[in-house]
Amino acid sequence: MKIMFVCHGNICRSPMAECIMGVLLAEAGLDDRIKVASCATSSEEIWNGVGNPIYPPAVAELMRHGIDVPEREAVQLKKSDYDKYDLFIGMDSANVRNMHRIFGGDPQDKIRKLLSFADDDGDVADPWYTGCFDKTYRDIRRGCEGLLKTLEETV
Repeated sequence: MKIMFVCHGNICRSPMAECIMGVLLAEAGLDDRIKVASCATSSEEIWNGVGNPIYPPAVAELMRHGIDVPEREAVQLKKSDYDKYDLFIGMDSANVRNMHRIFGGDPQDKIRKLLSFADDDGDVADPWYTGCFDKTYRDIRRGCEGLLKTLEETV
C-alpha cells in the first residue's frame, strides 16, 4: 500500500505527517508493507524545478519528539499520482478541494482528510500562520494514530 500526505507547500504539515507515520509504521512492523510520501498542491515552494527543504521549525519539532528527518525537497502533486497511490491524505479542506481539482475528481474514493481518522472533521493546524508547531504535531500525531488503527484492520 502507498499513502501520499498532502498539504499546500510540502514544507511543514505533509512532511511532518510522512515522518510521524513512518515511525508509527515501523513501530507496528508495517513499514515493509505500507510506504508513505508527501507532496504539495501548490508550486509555491518549488523554484526552477527545485523544491525547498522542510521548514526548520517543523524539523525542530519532529526532532524534539525523537523523530529523524531526512533531507528532502518539496514536490508538487500531479494528476498521474492518482494511479500510483492507494490513499491521499489532506491536512485541511482546501487541500482536499485542490486534490479533487488536480485529479479531476476522485472516482476510486482515495482522498481523505487526516483528522477524519481521529473522528474529527477539523483541519490540521497550519503552523505557517500560527507558528504553533507543537499543536500541529499533536494534530498530526492524533490523525496518524487513527490512520494506523484503520490500516491495521485492513492489512
